[in-house]
Amino acid sequence: MPRYEFRCRACGSTFEVSRPMSASGDPATCPEGHDDTVKLLSTVAMTGGGSAPRPAAGGGGGCCGGGCCS
Repeated sequence: MPRYEFRCRACGSTFEVSRPMSASGDPATCPEGHDDTVKLLSTVAMTGGGSAPRPAAGGGGGCCGGGCCS
């Protein structure tokens, strides 16, 4: 289940709420009981040993590999 980060405007605390995506925009109450909260924009950090795909040899690049863009 996704986790959403909120900040309380009354006390300044930051907290997370787990809820379904269909309820992502619902208001949240801070752990101190305040209702004046705002949902924060979170970033996702991904790590791993993979690399980005390499372009095909001889391809012209571009959005479609150079075949249709002139």
